Amino acid sequence: MLESSPNMTWFKGWKITRKDGNASGTTLLEALTPSSPDPPHRQTLRLPLQDVYKIGGIGTVPVGRVETGLLKPGMVVTFAPVNVTTEVKSVEMHHEALTEALPGDNVGFNVKNVSVKDIRRGNVAGDSKNDPPQEAANFTAQISARLRPVLDCHTAHIACKFAELKEKIDRRSGKKLEDNPKSLKSGDAAIVDMVPGKPMCVESFSEYPPLGRFAVRDMRQTVAVGVIKGVEKKAATTGKVTKSAQKAQKAK
Repeated sequence: MLESSPNMTWFKGWKITRKDGNASGTTLLEALTPSSPDPPHRQTLRLPLQDVYKIGGIGTVPVGRVETGLLKPGMVVTFAPVNVTTEVKSVEMHHEALTEALPGDNVGFNVKNVSVKDIRRGNVAGDSKNDPPQEAANFTAQISARLRPVLDCHTAHIACKFAELKEKIDRRSGKKLEDNPKSLKSGDAAIVDMVPGKPMCVESFSEYPPLGRFAVRDMRQTVAVGVIKGVEKKAATTGKVTKSAQKAQKAK
C-alpha cells in the first residue's frame, strides 16, 4: 500500500492516461495522490452572464459570477456565442471598484461600445487573447436517459437534441455495456452526442468544471444531471469588435 513489496513481483504497477499527461506507479498511496489541477484563478477566464443592465451615465453593465480566471479593468473580453469583443472599463462588487475579480466573485463590469441588445443572460465572457470562449456546434455528454431534454448549464437554458447514442454505460463504474444502443430507458446511463437548438457556449468538465456540468429539467423538476466530456466548437468567425477593444489591443 505504501511501498513496493518483494512478495508481489507479479504486479507490474498501474498506469493511467490523462489529458495533462500519463501517470504510473506501484503503490496505493501513489494512486491516491494524483497531480493537482490548476486552481481556478490560474485558469483562463470564464464568466457566465446572469443579467445585463443599462445604467444611466455609465452604460452597459453585464453581471455574473467569475467561475475561473481573473477579470480586470482594461482587459479585452469576448462574449460567446454572440462573438462580441470589447474592453472592460471597470469592475465592481457590492458598489466597490475592484482591481481584479477572482473566482467566486459576483461582479458587475462596465463594457464599452456594447448595447444591452448585443449580449444576454447565458452568454460567457472570456479573455479574447487566451482561449476565448466559442459557440459549441455539438458536445459529447454523459447523461441519464430522456428524449428531448432542456439543459440548464451555468446560466444558459437551452433545448438540445440527441444526435447519436454512442455508448450505454454502467451508471456506477462507467464501464461500457453496449455500443450504439438503439434506445435507452429510464435509469440508464449513456454517452451521447448532443446538439444545442440555439447558439450556446459550453466547455468540457475536465477543463472548466463550472461550465461542464448540467441539469436536465422538465416541468420545473430536475430529471437528470450530466457532465460534458468533450466539445466540438464552431469555426471562429469575425464577430463584433468594438473600437475600444481595437484601441486596447493596439496599445498592448
